[in-house]
This record gives sequence, structure tokens and C-alpha cells, in this order.
Amino acid sequence: MTQLHRWTGAALAAVLFLAGTAAAADFKLTSSDLKPGAMIADEFVFNGFGCTGKNVSPALSWSGAPANAKSFALTVYDPDAPTGSGFWHWVVFNIPAATKALPKNAGNLKANLMPAGAVQSRTDFGVPGWGGPCPPKGDKAHRYIFTLFAVDVEKLDANADTTAAVVGFNLHFHTVAKATFEAKFAR
Repeated sequence: MTQLHRWTGAALAAVLFLAGTAAAADFKLTSSDLKPGAMIADEFVFNGFGCTGKNVSPALSWSGAPANAKSFALTVYDPDAPTGSGFWHWVVFNIPAATKALPKNAGNLKANLMPAGAVQSRTDFGVPGWGGPCPPKGDKAHRYIFTLFAVDVEKLDANADTTAAVVGFNLHFHTVAKATFEAKFAR
């Protein structure tokens, strides 16, 4: 291989890397119901465990997904839960690549608001669907990390009974980009 070919290959690799980084930087997850860093309204809070919210999932939308995304996955995680391992509040995968948003209350299985083919799997509440915030009374404000994954396959090897850890394991091998924001809640 000549010096020119080595340089050309290295330059091409650098350009592709930078293009991928720029695409990932353009990937954004937002909510008309939640502001990053702000407190979560009672409407979205769990109804149980001493909490009296309405347990409605917030509306979410995204833009700037990489062109090679074949589906999306969404998780909502509380790293501050007093469990030793955090707490998974929402796990959704196989969201079709053409999807750009989830409406308010899409996490309610009975509402049937998810796009066709999307799967909501078990949370740490033990059932699929949205389970809103409900930290212990008097605890510091907990962080709720909303993460949207651009995935390189149309379907993950998982179903509605799959745990968040196993979905996360699958996502580890199939994520091409992530978009995230954090909101808070305390009572």
C-alpha cells in the first residue's frame, strides 16, 4: 500500500468518524411537558407507594436521528432510587424508524397510543408501561434520565416480559446514537 493510499484511508476514516459524531450531536430528545433540569409535575407522578399522581407519561419528540437508525428505544431511569441499582420507570423498544414522537400518555397500555410494533417491557414496578416518579418522602430530589436510543436493527431480541437489564444488554450492541435529558422530582 502506498503512502497516499494510507493517508487517503486515514482521512476517509476521520471524515466518517467526524460525520458520525456530528450526526450524534444533532440527535435531540425533547418534551413539551418536561423541561430539562426542572421538577416533574404531579400529572406524571406514580399513583401508588404513597404517591397520588395521575401516572401519565409525558409527550416526547426527537429530531436529528442518524440515517442508519432502523428503530428507536426509550428508557427512563432513576439513578437515585434507594435500591443499590437505581430504578427503571419506562422501557420501550422497536419503535419504528419513521416515528418522531410519542404522545402524552403513550405509556398507558390501555390507551393504545404507541406506534405499531413498539414494545413496552417490564419496569422495576414489575409490569410494562410508564411508572411515574415516586421517591421516598423527604428524600432529596431524584433525577429521572430520559434516554432515546437510535438502534441499528428493526427489532431487538426481547419482548414485553424482558427486564430492563436485558433490554439494556441488547442496546449495548445495537446503539448508534443516544439523546438524553434529565428532569427531577421530590416529595
